[in-house]
Amino acid sequence: MAEIKGCDEGLLEPTLKERTLGRAEVRQVFTVSKAGVIAGAYVVDGTITRAAVGARVIRDNVVVYEGKLGSLRRFKDDVREVQQGYECGISVEISTISRRGHHRAYAVDKIAQSSEREFAL
Repeated sequence: MAEIKGCDEGLLEPTLKERTLGRAEVRQVFTVSKAGVIAGAYVVDGTITRAAVGARVIRDNVVVYEGKLGSLRRFKDDVREVQQGYECGISVEISTISRRGHHRAYAVDKIAQSSEREFAL
């Protein structure tokens, strides 16, 4: 009985749940000839990670970009993550970054569904 239930649960599609990893506030915008536009940001909540599934740029409560982070730097070094309370440079594939914007990094978790059906044998 447990084997049948286990097989049934394996066939169900997992539920995807989005989890916010961190939020950064854009403090200044820099234009670099080779890299394009870089947002000088301050991490307000959580951690901004380069390995995040995606990133959003939000301006005036409107999402203006959704995709991956281009690069994440602290001073002149490439870093994997920047924790709350630190400044960093973030580049994304959008050319219009403004000082009013926020960057949010997020991950998507896969949650396995369970079968609640009873099997009659």
